[in-house]
Amino acid sequence: MGNEVLLVEDDLSIATVITEALREEGCDVTACKSLARRDALLSQRRFDVMLTDVMLADGDGLASIDTVRDLAPDMPIIVLSAQNTLDTAVRASDSQAFEYFPKPFDLDELTHAVRQALANRPTANEAADPDEGALPLIGRSPAMQGVFRMITRVLRNDLTVLVTGESGTGKELVAEAIHQLGARKTGPFVAVNMAAIPHDLLESELFGHERGAFTGAVSQQIGKFEQANGGTLFLDEIGDMPADAQTRLLRALQSGRIRRVGGRQEIKVDVRIIAATNRNLTPMIEEGRFREDLFYRLNVVPIHLPALRERREDIGALIRHFLGQATAEGLPRRRILDEAVQILQAQKWPGNVRELRNVVFRLALLARDEIIDVATVEDAIPPAQDRAGSGQGDSFERALKAWLNEQGSVHGTLYHASLAAFEKPLFEHALRETDGNQLRAAQLLGINRNTLRKRLGEMDIHPEDYTKRR
Repeated sequence: MGNEVLLVEDDLSIATVITEALREEGCDVTACKSLARRDALLSQRRFDVMLTDVMLADGDGLASIDTVRDLAPDMPIIVLSAQNTLDTAVRASDSQAFEYFPKPFDLDELTHAVRQALANRPTANEAADPDEGALPLIGRSPAMQGVFRMITRVLRNDLTVLVTGESGTGKELVAEAIHQLGARKTGPFVAVNMAAIPHDLLESELFGHERGAFTGAVSQQIGKFEQANGGTLFLDEIGDMPADAQTRLLRALQSGRIRRVGGRQEIKVDVRIIAATNRNLTPMIEEGRFREDLFYRLNVVPIHLPALRERREDIGALIRHFLGQATAEGLPRRRILDEAVQILQAQKWPGNVRELRNVVFRLALLARDEIIDVATVEDAIPPAQDRAGSGQGDSFERALKAWLNEQGSVHGTLYHASLAAFEKPLFEHALRETDGNQLRAAQLLGINRNTLRKRLGEMDIHPEDYTKRR
């Protein structure tokens, strides 16, 4: 590339690797280990791009970016950091950094970013002040650092975001981060949980209603869209939205206008939409339970939150953060041993970060002294190997194994006998749960309605037998 690169990095091994990689690309790399030396070099020569670590021996590389801007206003800056919080990624974005790379980083991605920075030098935009420390999104793992980078990319625009991930992974925290750190932070943040509102009241909740629109509408009500005007509307559990409400939501997103239930006048609203779901919407689209056009309208910028079991290296930092939260909320100050952290890292965490937080608060409450040791953890939560059989799914597995042992080794019929023993009670349960409604039973089972009818006939199950008599 034949360009001048300034590398500010006090870790000799990292500096050596980056220097060699960039020199292979044709760059002339000058490396230094301190902010003072950085400023001296920038005063003496012109550089085409700078790579800088955040935490250096004589200060914060990000906090002193203004000095760099004074010395080299148009020079792209690439930030490298071993910090494990969203705050660092946001500070890098607010400092107008060209790119942000958490450590450890992919060397090929880094060299590619340097090439892009040299080819496309951005102009500095007006920076916003971050709301430091307000958002407990933590993670040094590659998966979470990818989430942080995606968040920083949507802070300066109003693109619609769809956050996916299992329950308890922190989807609402991501929505709050985008709002609080973005251009709409002075506006309202309004959250609505689609799964918590009765279907017949959902449209009224979202769009409001006029007096007399329906029985019980004794006064006009402003809906969530109007409440969020000028800010952000967070639509949680969007996969639980009924079909008719999906149609009205799509219309509102397309036009930027809403109409209250029972109203005649359209009302213009200015809201940023962030939606979230723990469901896989793709099969729901295929089954006709979620509108495909609404999915594409919401899925402009997808952000997927990893399950806690997929980023176990973050558990230690999360535990210490939650211990700090527990102290702030009035529980005794505690410290946890590394051996105790390892016990917690071995757990399955089906409830993800939310479950981990609850366990940490429990440990802070139950610990007999300031130190949380292995014994304290084992008293509060069984070891991973003991928990393996504690769930309902595992109980079912044990029952199935017991049933198979009773059958012996009957050749040629065991497979079909096992399916029959399992399938008929399952279908009967679905019909009981849905009052004999075959469409809803098929949806509950996650199969096609025609498949349901076929299997009911083959098993001689009659849906009318499960209809409640009124």
